[in-house]
Amino acid sequence: MLREKAISAISGIPMLLLFVAFIILPVFGIIHVARTFPSDERGFAIFVCIVVEVVAAFCLAGLFQVQPNQGVVLTLFGRYIGTVSNPGLRFANPFFAKRPVSLRVRNFETSKLKVNDKDGNPIEIAAVVVWKVVDTAEAVFQVDNYENYVHVQSEAALRNMATSYPYDTHEEHVISLRGATGEVAAQLKKEIQERLAVAGVEVIESRISHLAYAQEIAAAMLRRQQASAVIAARQKIVEGAVGMVEMALERLEAKNVVKLDGEQRAAMVSNLLVVLCGEQAASPVLNTGTLQH
Repeated sequence: MLREKAISAISGIPMLLLFVAFIILPVFGIIHVARTFPSDERGFAIFVCIVVEVVAAFCLAGLFQVQPNQGVVLTLFGRYIGTVSNPGLRFANPFFAKRPVSLRVRNFETSKLKVNDKDGNPIEIAAVVVWKVVDTAEAVFQVDNYENYVHVQSEAALRNMATSYPYDTHEEHVISLRGATGEVAAQLKKEIQERLAVAGVEVIESRISHLAYAQEIAAAMLRRQQASAVIAARQKIVEGAVGMVEMALERLEAKNVVKLDGEQRAAMVSNLLVVLCGEQAASPVLNTGTLQH
């Protein structure tokens, strides 16, 4: 596999001054030859001056700029020479083909994808991906168009990841797209990185930017989600209420506050559960008699 090879290039400013001098001086040389040389000797001298000027002008093609956080890939007749990343004006062989590649951090948002989650529910999902090129040789030569490759493979990874998790769940040990954003983002970053490693790209961050049920089931799934939330909340309330009733009966018996037979215990349990599990506050009824009446 082709890897990046860092090389250095000659500073371009001295070379620019040199080539400009070789372009300007032959003009004065031609003028001088036309004035001082005999007519039969002018042809060769003028030819030499023109050749020097043409060669100097051609060498100007070897000058190129390297911006900060940029690499310039050099190739010679299809053969990879190396990558220059030192910023400034540089000079290399005029026959080298020079392709700049940005090393800056970039980001984009995927289009809204319509996919089915793990439970088969149609959802809409999109993500923001932050990335940068870390190997210019792989980015240029391993894939046809690395920017398009990043976009397409990121959407493919997002689609695959969305089908691996349910949209929502009320079970604590189950990871869902809506409930475990950190774990989902980490998994999405891992999947995208695996796909983009061949293109010399590093994924810095990826997070879900849009998540919703598809429009055709949004209303129905909202009611289902509300019902599931109510059921889950009721389960918690009942578990807590049963524990409180058990604790109350155990403490009453342990401290000998009152002796209750089976029927009285059942009545107390029923009353406590009504008070603890009811949606509205209970209205107390004062008993002015005894526990038996």
